[in-house]
Amino acid sequence: MTSSSLAGHPFGSVITEETLRKTFLPLTQWEDKYRQLILLGKQLPTLSDALKAQAKEIPGCENRVWLGVTTSGETLHFFGDSEGRIVRGLLAVLLTAVEGKSARQLLDGDPLALFDELGLRGQLSASRSQGLSALSEAVLNAARQVQA
Repeated sequence: MTSSSLAGHPFGSVITEETLRKTFLPLTQWEDKYRQLILLGKQLPTLSDALKAQAKEIPGCENRVWLGVTTSGETLHFFGDSEGRIVRGLLAVLLTAVEGKSARQLLDGDPLALFDELGLRGQLSASRSQGLSALSEAVLNAARQVQA
């Protein structure tokens, strides 16, 4: 398998859940949160065709989205990309919440809990909410496969 480090994203290591809390929690207007999502998405590197081929395209999303995973022992490393600016930002938040965790940690938690804590799910369109749920399920399925 290709190493997720080749995807080169900072989420979960440089940009942490605490970083996102400091960024999003002071914001009270959805427009401000929307702008921050776009800025986060800009920090997500575009996947090469080779990494897109290794990743799985997630059905049910408003824009095309790819999510890939590699493992290192018990640790899962995720990478991804999307064609949509907002979806790239949502993917960046998800990567921050799940990157570098064990399968057990992922299965014991909720990959979308950080979205609720940051107030990011309430204003999403139905199609974006559905896509986010599909991404969360893909993360949990990857964790289940590691546990199997």
